[in-house]
Amino acid sequence: MKKLWGGRFSKQPEEWVDEFGASISFDQQLASQDIKGSLAHAKMLFQCKIIDESAYENIKNGLLSLQSDVEEGELTYSVKYEDIHLNLEKLLTDKIGPDGGKLHTARSRNDQVATDFHLYVKEETLLIIAHIEELQKSLLNLAEEHVETIIPGYTHLQRAQPVSFAHHLLAYFWMLDRDKGRLQDSLKRSDILPLGAGALAGTTFDIDRNITMNELGFRDKYLNSLDAVSDRDFAIECCSNASMIMMHLSRFCEELILWSSEEFGFIEISDSFTTGSSMMPQKKNPDMAELIRGKSGRVYGSLISLLTLMKGLPLAYNKDMQEDKEPVFDTVKTVKGCLSIMTGMMNEVKIHVDKMNKAVHQDFSNATELADYLAKRGIPFREAHELVGQMVLQCIQKECYLLDVTLDEYKEWCPLVENDLFEALSPKTAVERRNSEGGTGFEAVRQQIDAAQSKMAVSNN
Repeated sequence: MKKLWGGRFSKQPEEWVDEFGASISFDQQLASQDIKGSLAHAKMLFQCKIIDESAYENIKNGLLSLQSDVEEGELTYSVKYEDIHLNLEKLLTDKIGPDGGKLHTARSRNDQVATDFHLYVKEETLLIIAHIEELQKSLLNLAEEHVETIIPGYTHLQRAQPVSFAHHLLAYFWMLDRDKGRLQDSLKRSDILPLGAGALAGTTFDIDRNITMNELGFRDKYLNSLDAVSDRDFAIECCSNASMIMMHLSRFCEELILWSSEEFGFIEISDSFTTGSSMMPQKKNPDMAELIRGKSGRVYGSLISLLTLMKGLPLAYNKDMQEDKEPVFDTVKTVKGCLSIMTGMMNEVKIHVDKMNKAVHQDFSNATELADYLAKRGIPFREAHELVGQMVLQCIQKECYLLDVTLDEYKEWCPLVENDLFEALSPKTAVERRNSEGGTGFEAVRQQIDAAQSKMAVSNN
């Protein structure tokens, strides 16, 4: 079977060499993008009088027919034609005759694949943004329900101060919002047209790149043909942004895993997102959360693969760059799947408010409240801090908590203490009073929810 580029070759490669060099096994994912790019290129060739109307109509109808075949899953590809570009060109020529060979006029596979890849990353970036917004909506719904639900706040995974559960959830909302912002910003760098750059030096044909740019909906076009075919920054940025998303999901999943354990008991993950043990019948394992936590490493690996792939490559196109697509394809599939699973988990999670409430009444997370109480009565905070530390130690020795100490005992310890101390030590009061901007106070959290909802409304418009 003669290669479409085989004119200067006297010997055909062996079958196993063909298989090693071919990319059709994975780049067939770009079939729709490739046809879209070809339709725009054919229109430009016609409008620039490089091909006549008859050839253009024949090519256009053939490509539209191929697009229908792609959507129906009816196309069969061959390793002999290496990649999606040559496979589609061969299928088009078989379908419409010699006019199919005119489509590649003023075009190289180098600028063709770059264009397909840009279209793919653009489209998938928008889909990932939509998945993020679904998870954000789920978090906002939960936050609205649990503004006055109190949970221990942790530093060093040690109980620190009580916080609103909604406040804790919203921390992840804002992480995701930054992820969304990075993706939106990255569109500027994927929304650039490479087509027209040729193999590396442009073309002698009198083309009009603005026609293809507008036809394909690109915001801009590359101004340097070498850069156009060799740039993979947009693909690396896609994997980098995805790595940040996965890092955030991994942190959240770790907390869900901890909270769902018997030691915490704060939540119960739905049966839909858990599994049992083949040996221990009592087990309910948070496998989906663990998988998301683990898949972060997979996405990081894709990022490192791309960075390593591009390191030290000379201009312009090199066959190494055939290896750029699988990491991106896998990353996109992984991130979208993880975001969908996370949204499902949060939509069905059961919150054990009573256990959260019990936890904040059986710890020393209100110790700061006691130190603040003393500071407001004139004791220097550092001295108050020392005094409270001594009181906490006494409570630990007596196996009780600060709210269990009597007023008389407090007065012996510090004569400035009054009966209003117990209200100050209440977890609800401790949270409720922290209404500084961005704080965990109930009113501050409600303002935060309003801000989050406004942000979502602007984003959806």
